[in-house]
Amino acid sequence: MSAVPEDRSQNYEEALEQFVLLWGEMASAWGINKTMAQIHALLYAEAEPLDTDTIMERLDISRGNANMNLRNLVQWQLAHKVHFKGKRKDFYSAEKDVWNIVSTIVRERQQREVAPIRQNLEECLEVFEAGSTESPKEKEFKERIENFIRFLEMFERFTEAMLPYINKKNLKFLKQLVKIAEMKESIKESMTKTTEKPSKDER
Repeated sequence: MSAVPEDRSQNYEEALEQFVLLWGEMASAWGINKTMAQIHALLYAEAEPLDTDTIMERLDISRGNANMNLRNLVQWQLAHKVHFKGKRKDFYSAEKDVWNIVSTIVRERQQREVAPIRQNLEECLEVFEAGSTESPKEKEFKERIENFIRFLEMFERFTEAMLPYINKKNLKFLKQLVKIAEMKESIKESMTKTTEKPSKDER
């Protein structure tokens, strides 16, 4: 990073640089490119909106790269364009609410990745339906595709069911849901250990 403001401490700058790099490394998990993630991280860390020139200088990127990724961030609603009276430059500020950020990422990934995969798999099934007969191997392959589709449908339903609670910042409900899942997993592990424990006759 470059063009460091003079009123920043060394510790602040080191933390900011690590944060921006971390966000960039996590980009693939978001389903976005590294530069887009780093711009969001920089805007998220800054208290005041930044103009395009400052973003270019801080991240050492081209204007075209900056403009393209800023447009994408605005489309994702992870950044907002800000106008200041008397200034011709466009300024940008990141969405600061973590709940809104997570909700947006989950929603976008579902719409851009999961849904298209399911649709493509459904088109694969249409190929089978066009044929009059199916061999045992074809039936087995078809069943595997159907299982995949059912899983993706359930994932989409789960996502759609959870998003309202994330949007409403219902941390209490989500914590309860996690506890239930952890409790069931704990019971399952306990039962597995019990069944694996040798009896007195076997010792």
